[in-house]
Amino acid sequence: MFVKNCWYVAGWSRDFGRELRAETYLGERVVIYRKEDGSPVALENACPHRKLPLSEGRLKGDAVECGYHGLTFDRSGACIAAPTQPDSIPRRAKVKSYPVIDRYRFLWIWMGDPARADPDKLFTIENFDDPSWGMTDGGHMDIDCNYLWICDNLLDPSHVAWVHVTSFAGAGTDDEPLSVEKTDRGVIVSRWIMDRPPSPYYANLLPFQGNCDRLQHYEMCIPSTALNKSVYTPVGTGGYGKAPVPETFVNISYNFMTPIDEDRTRYFWFQHRNTDPDNREVSEFMNNGARMAFEEDRAVLEKVHEGMKRTEIPHIDLGLDAGARQFRLRVDREIAAEKSELTV
Repeated sequence: MFVKNCWYVAGWSRDFGRELRAETYLGERVVIYRKEDGSPVALENACPHRKLPLSEGRLKGDAVECGYHGLTFDRSGACIAAPTQPDSIPRRAKVKSYPVIDRYRFLWIWMGDPARADPDKLFTIENFDDPSWGMTDGGHMDIDCNYLWICDNLLDPSHVAWVHVTSFAGAGTDDEPLSVEKTDRGVIVSRWIMDRPPSPYYANLLPFQGNCDRLQHYEMCIPSTALNKSVYTPVGTGGYGKAPVPETFVNISYNFMTPIDEDRTRYFWFQHRNTDPDNREVSEFMNNGARMAFEEDRAVLEKVHEGMKRTEIPHIDLGLDAGARQFRLRVDREIAAEKSELTV
C-alpha cells in the first residue's frame, strides 16, 4: 500500500522534544525523541522482549530504557544494557532505527531501507528562505481515510466548484478543460481560466482590481506531497509560457500526506506567497481560510473512504480523474519496484 524508500513528514519540528512521543506511520509504531544535543531519534516502538512500547519507558541520557525490565537502547536501536543479566546482553535485543531529519520547520522520517536515506532526496521547497515571500503557520489534521483519496482530491481542480463554494471556487472551475502532464516526480493537472472574477478567498489579496487570468496548478509528487499553485494576474497577461508581470500574485499551498495506516492519514500543510512577507494579518486570514477549506475536504473524504470500501457497489471514473489515475499508476510502480528489490 505504501512507498517506503522516501521521506515523509513525521510532524512539526517544534512538537518533538525530550519526551518519548509515540506515533504510527505507514502502519509501523514509532517512538520519537530528541537527544540532549537536540538531534532527533526515531526507533521502533516495541521492546523486543515482550513488546511493551518503548514510549512507556523513560530516557536515560540519550538512550531509552524499557519500562518492563530495563533493556536500554541507543539511537541506533542497539541494546546497551540488560539489568537482569548485565554480563549477557541478548544478541537479538535490538530495535529498528529510522533516519530522521529537520528541515523546512518539519521533522521528516525515512520509512524504508536506512542505507538509502539520502537527505538530498528530500522534497525541495523553493524560496523557503527568501525574505520577500510570506508564509503561513500551517497546520495539520487527521483524516479517517486512505491517503490516496486525499491525493486524488489534490489532483482535482474541479471539486472546488462544489466543495469550496465560499473559498476557492470561482467562474470556470466547474467546466474549463484540464491539462494532464506526467513529470519525473509525479503528475500535474492544470488549467488557465481567462478573464474571470477571482475566487472569494483571493479577491482581497490581489494587488489589482477586476477580472483576472487564473492558473490552477495541482501537482502531486511521490510519495504523497502536493504542490498546489494559484496564480492570479491581470487580464491578458496569463497563459502557459508567459513571464509574470509585477502585479502577478502567486500562492503555493504545500500539502504533505503521511499515512498512519490504510484507513487514516495525517495531513500537514502551509502556504507560501510572493507578497506581504511581514503581514501577520494576511497570514492569519490565509491560514484560517485554508483550515476551513480542508475541514470541508475532510467531511467529504471520510465519506468517500467509507463508500469506496464497499466494493460490492461499483464505481465509475470521470474525465477529471485522469491525473489521479496516472499518479496511482506511478505509486503502484514504485511499490512493485521496492517489492522486487526485496526478493532479489
